[in-house]
Amino acid sequence: MELLDYSRANGLLTRYGIKSVKSEYVKSAKEALTFSKGSPIVLKALTDKALHKTKSGLIILNLATEKEISDAFSALSKRAEKFRPYRILAQKMASNGIEIIIGGKTDQQFGKMILIGLGGIYVETFKDVAMRTCPITKHDAESMLHQLKSSKVIAPDQKTESMVADLILKTSRLFYDSRLTELDLNPIILHDGTYDAVDLRLIQ
Repeated sequence: MELLDYSRANGLLTRYGIKSVKSEYVKSAKEALTFSKGSPIVLKALTDKALHKTKSGLIILNLATEKEISDAFSALSKRAEKFRPYRILAQKMASNGIEIIIGGKTDQQFGKMILIGLGGIYVETFKDVAMRTCPITKHDAESMLHQLKSSKVIAPDQKTESMVADLILKTSRLFYDSRLTELDLNPIILHDGTYDAVDLRLIQ
């Protein structure tokens, strides 16, 4: 199994019309500051050896000033030492919104399956998810959304429902077409009539 590098993962999503938040690998606090261009950013230390970045202290949010970015880069570099090799990723700070997960897994009996549910910390808390065997149709995607107890939280109106269903469909096509064995977009943040995929974990 191979965890795809963030750049490769992002490129794959782009080919299928899936938006992710603007990101760039940085090698220094100065590069991170240049990337920020005065707007808040997130710094993440990415490593195969720490799957739960938040629990490992490998994510620092809402960095705006030169001092905040410099201190965060230094702190991340120290924390990530025990997880070598690692790379530091700078991301634009995503807007607040509803967090969802769209995931994919390969079942020995049924093959590739796609999943939708509340994302972030709520995945484990509520376990409110819907799954289907790939490939799926637009109708399947809509049905998955309606199956969730949280469907009205995720999609309170028709426009959002259509956007999320389309996103499920695109992700299922990507997963089905590719050599990926596992896929985890968590969280995807829904906000202001659009969305941003924030964390990408693709395994082949």
